[in-house]
Parts: sequence; C-alpha cells; structure tokens
Amino acid sequence: MVSHTEWYRIFLYAAEASNLTKAAQQLHMTQPSVSYAIKQLEETLGVTLFNRLPKGVQLTEEGKVLYRHVRLAFEELGAAERHMNNLRQLHEGIVRIGANGAIIRDSVLPALDAFQDRYPDIHIQLIQDQSSSIVDRLKKGELDLGFVHLPVSDDEIEIVASRISPYCVVAGTAFEEYADRPLSAEQLTKLPLLLLSTGSSTRKYVERWFQSQGMEAKADFELSSLDMLAEFAERGYGVTFLPRAFIASGISRRSLLELRTEVPLPDRQIGIAARKQAPLSIAAESFRDLLRAQQ
Repeated sequence: MVSHTEWYRIFLYAAEASNLTKAAQQLHMTQPSVSYAIKQLEETLGVTLFNRLPKGVQLTEEGKVLYRHVRLAFEELGAAERHMNNLRQLHEGIVRIGANGAIIRDSVLPALDAFQDRYPDIHIQLIQDQSSSIVDRLKKGELDLGFVHLPVSDDEIEIVASRISPYCVVAGTAFEEYADRPLSAEQLTKLPLLLLSTGSSTRKYVERWFQSQGMEAKADFELSSLDMLAEFAERGYGVTFLPRAFIASGISRRSLLELRTEVPLPDRQIGIAARKQAPLSIAAESFRDLLRAQQ
C-alpha cells in the first residue's frame, strides 16, 4: 500500500540534505516532525532507510533503492504539474473539429485563423465529413466540436452556437438569358441541374425546396464538392445551389450569375455541435467561446 505522499517528500529532502535538521529547515518543519515521518515510513516499509551518524544521516542500501524511485516519481509529478499549467494557459492542447465540406471555407477557416493567431501552440485536427457522420463521431468521443447543418435531432448532442448561411441559385454566363426574371421550380427542373451526392445534407436541402413546390429535383451532374459544383457551373454545364458567401467572388467577377427564384431559398442554419454532458478540454472550450463571440 502506498503510504502518505508527504512522508516520501520528507524522505527525499532528508536524503538529499544528508541531515534531518537541514531537511526540516528546507521544508519549514520542525526536526522532530521530520524524524517522526521517516520513522513512520521505515515502519510501514519494514526497512531501515538511514544510518544515523553524529553529524547527519546516510542512506542505507535499501534507502538508496527507495531514493531512486522516489526521486523519479517526484520528477514525474513536477513534469505533470508543468504540463497541466501549460494546458491551463493554452501553451499546449488539442482541438478536434469535424466540419461539413460546405461549411469549411466560409465558417470554419475564419474561426480557425482567429484561434490560431490567439493560441499558436494549440494543435488543431480537422476532419471533413457529412453532418450525419460528424454527429456520430461526436457521440463516440472522436471529436470535440462539429460544424453541421441544422436541424440535428439527437438527444446526445447539443448546439453550442449557430449562424445563418444564405444560399442562392447560380449558373455560368451561358445561362445569362435566365438572369433577367425570377424562375419557378418547374422552370429550373427543365435546366441541367448540378447537385451534390445523394444523402448529403445540402442535397436534401435542395430536394426539400423542390418538393415544397410539388417538383422533384433530378441531378444531371452529381458531384462530391462545392468546388466542383462551382467549376462545372462556371463552365456552363448547368445550374446549381451554393452558399452565397462561397461564390461571392465568382459573382463579383461575373464568371457566375445569380438566378432569382419565384420562391426564395430559405436560409440554412449552421450549428456548432458538441456531446451533451461531456466536458470539453480547456483548448476546446476556448475555441467554443471564440465561436460564440463571433455570432
């Protein structure tokens, strides 16, 4: 059984000072208290740790063995305390983030840039995945925070911050003739549609918009990223649905045109999700707080 940690600390000081009185002075204790603690430790371990000399003490062979272990143990404790201090002061730490691909450029990167500028010693891990997969990873404890499209209906997940992401319909200059008037959902179905893969939250969002008007969205081009949707749209292959912030530069340089719709596209909500009742690391808490401040 491990004895009182204080006994070992007193033993360490006595061994290094080779004198109980000096050890007591360094520990701000009385010499009898030091002697008593060492006696208790010797009795507990069943060995003699010091030879008592006229002008001090000397470690026995058993004492030398114990000293090596105790010194290493206290060095480890010191290192652990320094590590905890670094974590507390955000000189060390890790933040594990998951993000839907449609969110990374305009929501995640600006937050990461601000966080890295403030806490350059924090290690950041980012996984790009669909919102449903990010929720699963959060529940398994593989991620601290996840950027997902809302709504998320899961009793194990809470939304700690949120923001709005407006969407719009865009096409390349080959479709300029459709930019002068609002288009119905039916008219859009007659144009080539560029959509994300089936099952993605963005694909479901587009499909719900068409369904709300009694129409079905059928993809002519089914692609796996927003970058590909924007690229194919610019090249004139069809019409697509993208976050306004994502294609702002393309619209400003007129490589992409925004097509108005009779029924406006609803804004999407982006949520920062975390596992309920699961304490975040200090680094992850700091990132969460930064996100809340940016709302």
